[in-house]
Amino acid sequence: MMPRGPRCLLLGVLALALVTAGAQAAEWGGIKPGESTMEMVRSRYGTPTATRNEKTDGYDTAKWSYESPRTPAGIKSLVVDFGLLVGGVFQAQVVRTFRLEPKPGLFTRATVLAGWGEPARSSPVGEIPLWFFYDTGLIVYFDKEGWQVEAMVFVPPQPPTPGAGGRQP
Repeated sequence: MMPRGPRCLLLGVLALALVTAGAQAAEWGGIKPGESTMEMVRSRYGTPTATRNEKTDGYDTAKWSYESPRTPAGIKSLVVDFGLLVGGVFQAQVVRTFRLEPKPGLFTRATVLAGWGEPARSSPVGEIPLWFFYDTGLIVYFDKEGWQVEAMVFVPPQPPTPGAGGRQP
């Protein structure tokens, strides 16, 4: 058994590592844009409900859709887009973006703020629909009342762009 002091230090280091890792990129359900692959998504969620091949900026890309009942609990729809240009190299198997459409009540503005903190930018006061943008790679769209989440779009982390519209919290 480890003495109390070193154990507390180890736990502190592990907690700091988890916080730091979480701050690098937004992710959900084991999917991380720019890192997760087709095989990782398939192993976690199984065969998609529908697949589609597309051309995006001249590259062959793929879109996988998961609709209820093949979605995780509380999610109406999960759509994953594959194919990402990284450092001039196209990676067809890598997740570019994914979109979640949760069932009403699963995610609210309060749960988003509790989970991801204050957004880097958001829609101007009074603009409908309300949206939040996180530099870590998350865009959240709310209903017309600005409370229930209608969709969450996860993208690779974005460089901060001050003054890019919306309000700065």
